[in-house]
Amino acid sequence: MYRLLIYCVLACVFCCGAAASQVNRGELLYSTYCNACHAEQVHWRDKRLVADWPSLRAEVARWQINGKIEWSEDDIDVVARYLNQLHYHYPQPEK
Repeated sequence: MYRLLIYCVLACVFCCGAAASQVNRGELLYSTYCNACHAEQVHWRDKRLVADWPSLRAEVARWQINGKIEWSEDDIDVVARYLNQLHYHYPQPEK
């Protein structure tokens, strides 16, 4: 019984830790490559181009191409998830 409880607790810690590290990685990538040109107001302006999760991810992908950053699909996802958590709060697919 206790062994099962310990496994469940460890699984929760691992999953929460993995999700937190992905957000931290997204924040690190964004602050390293994007923050210099993007003030916070770009995310809350009236005429923003992002209207849902797919458009948010598409904008992250578009700007990393424009910046010649060459991020992986995973990098694009973690940055989009970071921005979504911070600014947009759109429903998003599970990873």
